[in-house]
Amino acid sequence: MPSLSAMALPGFSEVRAAHRPSDAWLLARDGTPIAALRLDRTVRRLPWVPLGEIAPALRRAVLASEDKRFLEHAGVDWQAAAAGAWSNLRHEKTRGASTISMQLAGLLDAESRRKGRRKLVEKLDQAAAALRLEQSWSKNQILEAYLNLAPFRGELEGVAAMSRGLFGKWPQGLDEQEAALAAALLRAPNAGAAVVARRACALLREMRREALCHDLDAVAATTLANVLHRADQTPPLAPHLAQKLLTRPGERRRSTLDADLQRFADETLRRHLRALDKHKVEDGAVLVADNATGEILAWVGSSGELSDAAAVDGVTALRQAGSTLKPFLYGMAFARRDLTAASLIEDAPLTLATGNGLYAPQNYEPEHRGWISARTALAASLNVPAVKTLVRLGADEFQQGLRRFGFDSLTESGDWYGYSLALGSADVSLLALANAYRTLANAGRWSALRATPDANAAPCRGEHCGAFAGAPRQALAATASFLVGDILADRAARAGSFGLESWLATPYWSAAKTGTSKDMRDNWCAGYSRRYTVAVWVGNASGAAMHEVSGIAGAAPVWREVMDWLHRGDDAGRRRTPSAPPAAPPGLIARDVRFESSPRVQAEPPRREWFIAGTERSIVRVAAQKSLARIRYPAQGTVIALDPDIPPGRQRLPLQLSSRAETGWQWRMDGKPAGRAGRSNRWLPQPGKHRLALVDATEVELDAVSFEVRALRGKRRDH
Repeated sequence: MPSLSAMALPGFSEVRAAHRPSDAWLLARDGTPIAALRLDRTVRRLPWVPLGEIAPALRRAVLASEDKRFLEHAGVDWQAAAAGAWSNLRHEKTRGASTISMQLAGLLDAESRRKGRRKLVEKLDQAAAALRLEQSWSKNQILEAYLNLAPFRGELEGVAAMSRGLFGKWPQGLDEQEAALAAALLRAPNAGAAVVARRACALLREMRREALCHDLDAVAATTLANVLHRADQTPPLAPHLAQKLLTRPGERRRSTLDADLQRFADETLRRHLRALDKHKVEDGAVLVADNATGEILAWVGSSGELSDAAAVDGVTALRQAGSTLKPFLYGMAFARRDLTAASLIEDAPLTLATGNGLYAPQNYEPEHRGWISARTALAASLNVPAVKTLVRLGADEFQQGLRRFGFDSLTESGDWYGYSLALGSADVSLLALANAYRTLANAGRWSALRATPDANAAPCRGEHCGAFAGAPRQALAATASFLVGDILADRAARAGSFGLESWLATPYWSAAKTGTSKDMRDNWCAGYSRRYTVAVWVGNASGAAMHEVSGIAGAAPVWREVMDWLHRGDDAGRRRTPSAPPAAPPGLIARDVRFESSPRVQAEPPRREWFIAGTERSIVRVAAQKSLARIRYPAQGTVIALDPDIPPGRQRLPLQLSSRAETGWQWRMDGKPAGRAGRSNRWLPQPGKHRLALVDATEVELDAVSFEVRALRGKRRDH
């Protein structure tokens, strides 16, 4: 390999530009550093420090220790070299004759540095390179480059990493005692504390500052025992997003995050989790997005030191959604005109047959409310009406609709999830949930989120990260989206479950929904104002259940405080953001409605209600049985096994309805008549796949299910 002296020497600007810190930095939208990520594990190096920002005490100490005649020689100190040669002839141990310029030449020679060559030829090569270096570089440039490239201790390379790592301060703040210790490390970076202290004291005496030696042993021992300070002191406000966005050492990536909001959301989450400490909950996450632009303004992935799994990003982790999926269910039913906000649904004990047995959904509170409107059912988050709405809509259609909202983690069919999909049994991410609620805020139009000014620089790609990719699409009709938002903003409609004054009742217009998963393993609060969407998850990264923590008690307080911060403004110049109720889109009609009482129905108070054009009515009464009837058994997807030891006549299947059959209703099995519909019909099963349909007197199909009959192979036992 050619020697450095024979090669073209790099210029100062070239060396400075090529300097790469071992860390990368995530910046807020205003350029404020909010997270640092170590990417180069071979060395600890911070940004280049100009000579003017290095303490004069350190500069003096380094020159006194390494090169007393630095300002006088032209790259080689011939006087020191001669003294060194004479000492070698006399076999005396003496300080080396390498000048700072020669040492810098060695640092610039990557091959020499890698192999650690110290041969005489190499020293001569460095001397020649130093002479050439001084012809094109100034003394200040040489000293600045040397201090930024020199190894000080262990993995700490350069004055910035040394100063931050050992003393917890930037280089301009080093005092004379610290400067002497740092200069002593240049000759023996890995020497013990006693050796470093002795050399530093000798240096101080040489500089006539011997009074500073009296406690130097203790200072050296404390400083060098271990690295007590993080070399980079950037506040770790968004470590999880930094982990996803930063890929190159030295990178400074600007994000869309608001530093003040990020700090507030992080502190708010931790404060509320500390208050819930006795309830066995330690984790949480917060995401805030701008409705119009899709810019992510806050990304809090965990509770930090409160968590045993702080590295797990709660924003992208998949957790059971709970009741937060109900708004999309009702929105789809509204759009399909299966329901209006005034439609009555019976909240009563319910048992549904499934392929795996009977499914009996329960409300959060044990009592049932009887016939209630869809507005009340959604706002009060009642489970039984939601399941009945899913039966009406169809699990497959609901699953496909959720995929349009960006829930790409729902990869199975609707039948695979079953009726529990209405209650949020599927796993979703806070990221997808936030963007789905933002879609409701944007009149049902889905668009991708952004975490950086560059829309192509997504934090994640691939499976379950579709929130950052995809063309805008209409996930739900604007009319249905408006109805959902109007219901989620209706404090009177949710009063029966949450009271008139709750964490969801903001003094400005907002629409919000809470959710709690099975066994209180997760709770959520997601909602939006006219400008912002905020989503919060609280739970345990381990999946352990919480103790008596629902969405309104766990996630909702954090949601409310963050939403209030966004809207109230402050004395520091952040403006107050109003949030007025949105105007109804075309295709909606407002009508005064009255609910008709009956022995079975306790009517809701009259009100002004919104209807999709063509569904409006002034009087609401309980629907006829015909519109409520569904096939109860066999359920969709049921697999029935025939036992060869039981006579076929004794294995007839009951064909059952969820309510009384009307006159003229008939069964159709695989398209053929199977008798009059009723509660006592029994069908002789045949092996194979079948389709059972319920038709009315005019041959209109009211409901249908598919199921399978399997014949078990076996030998009859002899008796």
